[in-house]
Amino acid sequence: MRFFSDNAAPVHPAVMQAMADANHIDTAYDGDQWSARLDAAFSAVFGRDVAVLWVATGTSANCLALASLVQPHQGVICHREAHIEVDECGAPGFYTAGAKLMLIEGDGAKVTPETVEACLNGIRNDVHQVQAAALSITNASEYGMVYSPAEVAALGALCHNRGLGLHMDGARFANAIATLGCAPADVTVNAGVDVLSFGFVKNGGMGAEALVYFDPALADAARYRRKRAGHLQSKGRFLAAQLLAMLENDLWLTNARSANAAAQIIAGAAAERLLHPVQANEIFLRLAPAEAAALRAQGFDFYDWGVVDENWGAARLVTSWQHTETDVTPLAHAIAAL
Repeated sequence: MRFFSDNAAPVHPAVMQAMADANHIDTAYDGDQWSARLDAAFSAVFGRDVAVLWVATGTSANCLALASLVQPHQGVICHREAHIEVDECGAPGFYTAGAKLMLIEGDGAKVTPETVEACLNGIRNDVHQVQAAALSITNASEYGMVYSPAEVAALGALCHNRGLGLHMDGARFANAIATLGCAPADVTVNAGVDVLSFGFVKNGGMGAEALVYFDPALADAARYRRKRAGHLQSKGRFLAAQLLAMLENDLWLTNARSANAAAQIIAGAAAERLLHPVQANEIFLRLAPAEAAALRAQGFDFYDWGVVDENWGAARLVTSWQHTETDVTPLAHAIAAL
């Protein structure tokens, strides 16, 4: 009955078991046997050598990634509604020691080469203006929209030609891959992404995210930045164990497919109420205030998400790995009956 956020979903039992299995003495920080396996495990996922750092939060993953790509006097282009702008309390500026977020528009919280190019062309090449050094995109986006490999490749080519690093905020990367059905590399490293914040907490993890560097050399300084930022946990094996458990037998992908399938059931009932196509596990729909109240009176919880116009409000509903058809069908019926 609760569709506030996939952050609130339970931890997957396999993750809990992996943490229990790691609960014995081992080397501290990131010198343990589980942390030592991360690079190889993620390299197998992406089909090439990568360097992986565990961190506890998506905010730290995003911001450590950005700090790897920009200097304090430079800028990061991102969507106006990107998580790093709207929901991270200025952390990008804190972690990068002052780099500026340079905001652009785009439908469904996605950006295009044209909007990025327009932003770049509006910056004078002199010391009086902040020079962009990176682009950050979110896949799936803040409105649940998915970038295809071709869309990312077009942005990657632009970044390469203009000397920008490319970061992907993948808080719901698993949901994007479940929708695309492509190899994870096709929408990341093969498309020009330099560093990925690979989200696990929203997808069955407890408190671990993966910072994936496709250029392992970029990870070297990030290890120091992670320590300086207070994110080198002394019992890091518990974070590494979570990530390895999620990769085992592609649990990360199985969980994402379950969440996406649940979202599609709700989307089918919402029909013309949908504000954006449902491509992952987030549903945005228009509801009159009385309709929102009626759903809540039946026990369904969700976030209000602004105003559409004078008659309609917007709502956000999020499904998670644990939601089954049985769980979401009552909500679908209630929406259809409005």
